[in-house]
Amino acid sequence: MSRRVRSVIRVEGVVQGVGFRPFVYGLATRLGLAGLVGNDERGVFIEIEGAPALVEEFTATLGADAPPLAVVERISSRPVPATGETGFAIARSATGGRRRTLISPDMATCADCLREMDDPADRRHGYAFINCTNCGPRFTIVKEVPYDRPNTTMAVFTMCEDCAREYHDPADRRFHAQPVCCPACGPRLRLLDRGGGQVAGDPLAETARLLREGKVVAVKGLGGYHLAAVAACEPAVAALRSRKHREDKPFAVMVSDLAGARRLCEVDEAAERLLTDRSRPIVLLRRHPRARVAPSVAPGSRWLGVMLAYTPLHHLLLRRLGVPAVLTSGNVSDEPIAYLDDDAVTRLGGIADAFLTHERPIHMRTDDSVVRVFRGGDLPIRRSRGHVPHPLPLAWDFPRPVLACGAELKHTFCVARGRHAFVSHHIGDLENYETYRSFTEGVGHFRRLFDITPEVVAHDLHPEYLSTKYALAQEGVDLVAVQHHHAHIASCLADNGAAGPVIGVAFDGLGYGPDATLWGGEFLLADLAGFERAGHLATVPMPGGAAAIRQPWRMAAAYLDLAYDGDVPGDLDVVRRNAAAWENVTALGRRGVNAPRTSSMGRLFDAVATIAGVRDEINYEGQAAVEWEQLADPREAGAYGCRLSGEAPFTVPGADLVRAAADDLRAGTEPATVSARFHNAIARVVAEGCARLRETSGLSTVALSGGVFQNVLLLERATALLEERGFHVLLHRRVPPNDGGISLGQAAVAGARDRRG
Repeated sequence: MSRRVRSVIRVEGVVQGVGFRPFVYGLATRLGLAGLVGNDERGVFIEIEGAPALVEEFTATLGADAPPLAVVERISSRPVPATGETGFAIARSATGGRRRTLISPDMATCADCLREMDDPADRRHGYAFINCTNCGPRFTIVKEVPYDRPNTTMAVFTMCEDCAREYHDPADRRFHAQPVCCPACGPRLRLLDRGGGQVAGDPLAETARLLREGKVVAVKGLGGYHLAAVAACEPAVAALRSRKHREDKPFAVMVSDLAGARRLCEVDEAAERLLTDRSRPIVLLRRHPRARVAPSVAPGSRWLGVMLAYTPLHHLLLRRLGVPAVLTSGNVSDEPIAYLDDDAVTRLGGIADAFLTHERPIHMRTDDSVVRVFRGGDLPIRRSRGHVPHPLPLAWDFPRPVLACGAELKHTFCVARGRHAFVSHHIGDLENYETYRSFTEGVGHFRRLFDITPEVVAHDLHPEYLSTKYALAQEGVDLVAVQHHHAHIASCLADNGAAGPVIGVAFDGLGYGPDATLWGGEFLLADLAGFERAGHLATVPMPGGAAAIRQPWRMAAAYLDLAYDGDVPGDLDVVRRNAAAWENVTALGRRGVNAPRTSSMGRLFDAVATIAGVRDEINYEGQAAVEWEQLADPREAGAYGCRLSGEAPFTVPGADLVRAAADDLRAGTEPATVSARFHNAIARVVAEGCARLRETSGLSTVALSGGVFQNVLLLERATALLEERGFHVLLHRRVPPNDGGISLGQAAVAGARDRRG
C-alpha cells in the first residue's frame, strides 16, 4: 500500500454561505482523497488524507480556485496520523466558542442564474428571486450567525422538494445556498397602489406600464426601496425630484447592460470593470452630450451615476420597460432608506404612485455603493451594498475590541477585533432621530454578527455630534477621542496597510480642532497613534456659522473682504447679486460675531466657485465645489501663485488665491479657465507644502484624504506633482476619502494607542 498522509486544514475568511464546502467536496472527490469538511465558528475545517503529492495539490488549490464569493484570508495546516479511511463527507456544522465567521455581502445575480431565468424550460424561468451560492442576498437577510437558513429572513419560506434536493446535494450549485427558492416555495411579487391595496394583473407588466405612463414606482430591492421613473421622461423625473424634496442632487440611472451604459456615458476599460464588478456599484461617468436622459436627472452636471441591473427583479423589470430608469434611494431627503414594507407605504406614499414589493423581508437596510474611476482603479465615494460587511484586513492587531462611532456626515461606524475592521454600510447624515436609530440598530447588529463586545470606544472631538454623544454614554469602556483630520489620515494609512509616519494632507469641509476652530485645510505629520499640525490654510471667519455652508456667497464675502482689505470691487457679480446683505455679512466676519474661524479647504472652494458665478446657495453638501470641478478646462496649465507663510506650522494664504481668481474674472477671463488655474494652484500648494515638510521631517510618503480629494481633477494633478518630486503617495482604494472613512481611521488610532499602552 502506498504511503498516505493526513492533514487538518483550517480556512479563514469569507468562506461560509459562498459554496466553499461543496467546492472542497468536489476537489477532494476529483483527486480521490478521503476526509471531511465542515463549518464552525471560525470558518471551515478540513481533514484530508491520501497520497502526499495529491494532498499537496489539494492544499495549493484551496486558495487559488476558491468560489467567486469566497475571500480566503488564511490557510493553516498541521499533520496528523493517517487513519486509512476512504470516502469524503461534509460534516455537520460545529457550534460553540467565540464566533469568528465572516458574512458575505449581497452580490449581483450570476451568469448561471441569469441563463436559467431566461430558459423557458427551467423551473425558475422568469423568477424574480433566483439565486445560488455564487450570488444573491446575504448581509441584508442574515439576522444571526452561523449563516444558516433559520437565521435569515428566508426562514419563513419552507423549501419545496426540488429546492430541498438541491440544497442538500453537495454536487449542486445551490448546496446550502440559504436563500434558495423557486416559484413553488419562495417569495412572490405584488404591485400595490399608494394606499397599500393590491393592483390586479402581472406585477412586472403593470409596473412597466405605469413607468411608461410617467408614474413613479417604489421598487423593493436588496437593501431597501428604490424610487423608479423612466430616465428620459422629464415630467416623471421632475415629479420625483419635487416629491422627494431633492432639488439638485443627481439621481442614479440603472441600465440593463453595458451597451445601455455606453449609450449614455463614456465607458472605458476601467469603467467597464467597475460597472460589471460583482458588487455592481453606481459608477460616476462622463455622460454623452446627447444622452437620452431628462434634464432633471442630473441638473447642471456633466457626470451621470450609472449602475447595471444587479438583481433578477431589476433584470426582468428593465427588460419589460426597454429603457433606462432612474433608481434612487426610497426616502425623503435626509432620512434613511425605507426597508420595512408598512413603513415604506407610509413614508413613500406621498412620493410613489405604486409599490412593486415582495414577501422576502429585509433585515438590514443597505444603500447602493458609489465609486469614481481614478487612474484605472476605483475611488470609493460610498462603500455599502456589495462590500459590507466584508472586513478590511489590517496589518496589525487590535489588542482589545474597538467600536469607532464615526463622524456626522456620510456616517459609518466600525467595529474591530484581531486584524479585522468591519466598517458599516452607509448610514447617512447623522442629524435626525431616524438616522440615529439606524446607527444604533446597526451597531447592535454588527456586535451580534461578529460577537464583538467593545472595550474601547473611539469618537470625534466635536461635542455636538450625535455619534460623540452616543460614545460618551457608553459605560464600562475606555474612551478615545480622535481629532477629525487625524482620523482622515489614519483612515488612509489603514486603507493602505501602513502605520506611518507620513505627511498627511487632509482637505475637507469642517472638522473640530483642539484649538476650538474649525479645521479643514490641514498638513499633518502623523502616524496612527498621533499627529502634529505642521501647516494649514489660513483661517477666515464663517459669517453666520452653518449658514455660510448653505449660502457659500457668505464665504465669498469673508474671503473678498480679507483679500481686498475691506475695499471689495463693486463690479464683481457676486457683490451685485448679494448687495442687500453684503455689508451686514462682512460686518459679522470682521467682528467675529456668529462667525467661527475656519481653515476649511472646502469653504475656500465654495468661495471661489461662488465668485465665478457657479451658485450663491447650495441644495446638497459640496454642490458648489462639485460644479466648480466640472467647469474646469482640462487643457489649461496655468496656476495662481500662492506663497506659504511662516514656520511650524506654516499657513496657506487662501485670500491670495481668491484675489487672483477675482482679478482674472474682472479682466474677462472665462470661468472655466479660472477654475482650472485655481485647481492647479491648490495642487501646487499640496506639492510645495509637502516638499517643505520633507526638508524638516525627512518623510517622503504622503497620504491624501478628506472629502475634497473626491475631486479627481485635483487628485490627479496633486498626485502627479508629488510623484514628480519623488514622493510616494497613498490614496484611498477600499474606503472613501470623505467622512465615510472616518470610522476606520478612528478605530486604527484607538488600536495604535492601545498597542502603545
